Amino acid sequence: MTRIPRIGILIGSTRPGRKGAQVARWVHERAAIRRADAEFEVIDLLDHPLPHLDEPLPALAGRYEHEHTREWADTVAGFDGFVMVTPEYNAAVPGVLKNAIDYLHAEWAHKAVGFVSYGIGGGTRAARQLRALCELLGMGAVSPLVSLSLHADFKDRAVFEPGDHHVSALDALLDHVVARSADRRAAAPTQRETDEAEIRRHVDGIVDALRAKDLEGLRRLYATDVVSFDADPPLQHVGIDAKLKNWARVFTYFKEVAYEVRDLRAEVGDDLAYAHGFGRLSGTLADGTSVRGMWVRATFCLRKTDGAWLIAHDQVSVPLDIRDGKGVVDLEP
Repeated sequence: MTRIPRIGILIGSTRPGRKGAQVARWVHERAAIRRADAEFEVIDLLDHPLPHLDEPLPALAGRYEHEHTREWADTVAGFDGFVMVTPEYNAAVPGVLKNAIDYLHAEWAHKAVGFVSYGIGGGTRAARQLRALCELLGMGAVSPLVSLSLHADFKDRAVFEPGDHHVSALDALLDHVVARSADRRAAAPTQRETDEAEIRRHVDGIVDALRAKDLEGLRRLYATDVVSFDADPPLQHVGIDAKLKNWARVFTYFKEVAYEVRDLRAEVGDDLAYAHGFGRLSGTLADGTSVRGMWVRATFCLRKTDGAWLIAHDQVSVPLDIRDGKGVVDLEP
């Protein structure tokens, strides 16, 4: 039996004296009374105190260092769609809402979202900005919009008393969010989406094995006939033993190894795929010296063998200064 979708009603302000809690309660009460085709829950950013974005990796990487980020990611991932309640501050979305959105990527992607805005002019400018941001994240923004006026819909600009015409607009918004969320829940992931997720986990496995200095863990990720164009000589390392010998040499230099990958993109075919991004090896040397490392361009070519993706080729490089023939190693992604 297919579970009905869960819709989060997100209060987009934590400001003292905010009106958002009243608006979110109105949305929740209307949804709970009228609908049995979805579950609705209010998400209050006051319950998720996120500092100004402090993750070292972009959200696109999907690797979260801090516990507050992981807890926020788990919360957002548990919903199939959202209604975002946003005020308009200085013609823009509240900073706390933008910050909360910026923490994550995959947890927002492909989910339906509708907007309930409020402000002097109905909060429409904030809603437009929020729509553009959510669409950039791959969310499905619905067309119906509820726009509430501080003059007309809040008694003394404090107590929420919405006009009757807003109820039909809210019903239309909920219709679209629920329908799109239900479609998403009913649709099984495509093979391409499944394979892409597997490849991302594969690259995560490389990062974890390097940090653990786990050669056998690395061995499971590569094809036996892998050809590697690594940063160290020679021009190519052919075969899994040569690849692992290269990493074993690196491990002798480092007491502690750190590795990170940014901006990974993957393209998947039936039995061949490639991914590219930026990687940086850093850590602490055997003598205690901390090494920041350099960013390199990284490409992974994968082949599906017996249903499993394995790396058949990888390559790292840095740009070349043509004038002196030296690599440029101080660039940041």
